[in-house]
Amino acid sequence: MSGHSKWASIKHKKAKVDAQRGRVFTKLIRELTVAARVGGGDVTGNPRLRTAVLAAKAVNMPADNIERAIKKGTGELEGVSYEEITYEGYGPGGAAVLAEVVTDNKNRTVGEIRKIFSRHAGNLGESGCVAFLFEKKGYIQINASKVDEDKLMGIALDAGAEDMQREDNVFAITTVPKDFEKVRESLVKNGIPPLSAEITKLPKTTVKIEGKQAEQMLHLMEELEDHDDVQHVYANFDIPEEIMAALTA
Repeated sequence: MSGHSKWASIKHKKAKVDAQRGRVFTKLIRELTVAARVGGGDVTGNPRLRTAVLAAKAVNMPADNIERAIKKGTGELEGVSYEEITYEGYGPGGAAVLAEVVTDNKNRTVGEIRKIFSRHAGNLGESGCVAFLFEKKGYIQINASKVDEDKLMGIALDAGAEDMQREDNVFAITTVPKDFEKVRESLVKNGIPPLSAEITKLPKTTVKIEGKQAEQMLHLMEELEDHDDVQHVYANFDIPEEIMAALTA
């Protein structure tokens, strides 16, 4: 999980910077719209929408923007029709990559995603080629310097967490998806705000890559993350800490 953990931390920091320029708003508005379309506009009965609203509030999206996006999803306001697609492929060194996309033009998006893979020594694969290498989990990161490990573990496990591990300067808590919200809420109630909290896809196995391939892999992840239509990117790479630190400094 080390590769995922490190990338999750980088992504979290990057999102804050992007939010300052409003870049992250486009993705969040699409997620709010799709979540409302799929599960309804009531956050109490729609966990996906509730998570999207929390993410939007975390980057200070105005309440009016959130409300409009939800109403477009429920049909109360006219909006663009989006389609959800998951693209699968391989990065440098054979690392598996999943890119979850929300788009209003599938033909345009698939061509652009294919070019991104090709630019960074990867290739887009067929549907199902790597999805089996990942499993859906709740994933919560806590600043390790702000909390006692034993106290945190007790709260997390009592609330239904599956596991907790120390990874660099964070504690990473994993849950089954249905228990994610309960664990997150329990942490917040106990005065332990997460650095990040999301339903994600964690790799079952990892592929170790170094040198030029590691650099190419990070460039691939960055460009996929930066694409307006890409909502989430998952990969099973494992890059040694010292190499990751040097490449992301």
